[in-house]
This record gives sequence, structure tokens and C-alpha cells, in this order.
Amino acid sequence: MAKSNQGETSITLDSSSDDSSPPSWDPMPTSPITPANTPQCLTTSSPIDGLRAQAQQANDPTRSLHFVQRVKRDMLAIYHDPPPGIFVIQDEQDLTLIHALITGSFETPYEGGFFYFIVRCPPDYPIKPPKVKLMTTAGGTVRFNPNLYKCGKVCISILGTWPGPAWSPALTISSVLISIQSLLTEKPYHNEPGFERERYPGDSKRYNEIIQHETIRVAVCGMIDNDYGLTIPQPLVEAMNQSFLQFYEYYESTVKAKMHLTGNTMQDPFGEQRGVFNYKNLLTRLETIYNRLKPKDSSSSSSCSPESD
Repeated sequence: MAKSNQGETSITLDSSSDDSSPPSWDPMPTSPITPANTPQCLTTSSPIDGLRAQAQQANDPTRSLHFVQRVKRDMLAIYHDPPPGIFVIQDEQDLTLIHALITGSFETPYEGGFFYFIVRCPPDYPIKPPKVKLMTTAGGTVRFNPNLYKCGKVCISILGTWPGPAWSPALTISSVLISIQSLLTEKPYHNEPGFERERYPGDSKRYNEIIQHETIRVAVCGMIDNDYGLTIPQPLVEAMNQSFLQFYEYYESTVKAKMHLTGNTMQDPFGEQRGVFNYKNLLTRLETIYNRLKPKDSSSSSSCSPESD
């Protein structure tokens, strides 16, 4: 079962920065899809406890009753009418710090993946948008989308990190998460500006093959096993474990169908060095995780056993 690892990953979402500039992220290496469009990821060594302390030390008119009530209303709206594939929980020590899990949608290369985000509502929320960081990056080594950087930056217009419609106080935490979920499309290659058409035939398919492999490797196996030492709240861990069992047949069939790619070099159309496909290893990992998570009474869940047809 995935664990709530106590080795916390460094996070700072600097609410004092200008809207047009990127938030302050970890000192993770970045690799551009197109060099001209790559923002600089700023460095920091502040852990999540430091983020909580930041919030508490900010001028505390900021923590006014109205401000906290607005965040609570946003969260209650999600609890009462949860968007499909989105799970949220407030931080135990700071109610304005939100942990969110977005699962990849059906019929996309992200299908069945678990994408973990940290959302922080700044002191002037909802006048200003929340700050968001993607944590599912294999320790800052995998870029899942033209709008989702290795350093965790999330590029959407309502966050002030991408051209387009700006933030409005009428928008909510749910609005932000749904907008992020909408990035996980059937053909994410075309999210990159100027790539509405393929530069070379087959580019979109090649990109999808990479994203599908990395989703299963990093956003499924890596998240369930917590390979990267993330501090994930237990309710989200349980949601991942339960969803893994529901998705298992899809994972297994996908990996088996792509087994012929094992050993081939990933050809990223944007020029990133991605390594090689290793579906043989992924199948072994999936089976190991399944056998660990499956109900002990195997007679009640034989339909998705790795040994089943």
C-alpha cells in the first residue's frame, strides 16, 4: 500500500510574487519542450512545514474570518458535488493548504494515472488566484504535458501562468482543478502553442506513447509505491489504492499490448531525452502492487487477478 512518507518534499508557493511570474519552486532541473517558452523555475529549500509557517506569519488580517470561510465554502462545494476523478483534502495544520489528487481521464494517455497537486490559497484569495504545484514529476525528472513542467509549474491562464482569460474572484478551487484536469487530453501534443498541426507525421502518436508509459511508470506505480517520498494524506493514499484495483485490468491490458516497445528508445517530438520503454518491468510492478493491495479473500475479487484471462 502507498504510504504517507514522512520525508517531506520541499515546497514554496510564494503568494507575494507578481501574477505574471512563476511561483517559487524546488531546485529541480527543468527541460523545455520549446526553449523559448520555458520559464525559469526559482529555487528554495523550504519544506511543507515552512509553507505552513509562512501562512501563519503572513500579516494576519490575511487569516480573516471571511478569508477562511471562503476557502471552507469552496471545499464544501467540492465535497457536496465532487467533480469526477478529483479528490481533495485540507491540510490538518493549515486549512488554506489543499492536497488534491486528479486521475487521468478515460481514452487519454493519462488514463488511470494519479496526479498529486498542492494548492495554496494566498492571503488575498479570492481576489488573487491560488498557487498550485504538481508533485507527480518523478522527483522533477518527468514532464507530462506542455502545460505541466518538471519543476511542478502548472500553466493555465486563470492562475496567471499562461495567456488567456484571467482569474476572477467568482472562480473557485474546483474551477482550478477542473481546468487542470482538462489539460490531460486525448492528444496533449497539441497543447503546445504552434503545434496545432504536427511538425512531422506521427509526432502526436509518439508523444502519446511516451506519456502513456510514463503515466503507468510514474503516476501509477511510482505514486502507489511512493517512490519519491511525497507526504500524501492518508485519505488520498486510500483513494489511490482503491482506484488502482478498479483500473487494474486496464493497466494490465495496456502494458501487454505495448510489450513490443520494450527496449525501444522513446522518440520525444519536442526533443527531450526520455530513455527507453520498459513495459516488461511495468507488468512485474503492476502485478506486485496488485497482489499486495487485492482483498485477502481472493474468491471475492478474482475478476481482476493478474492470472485471469
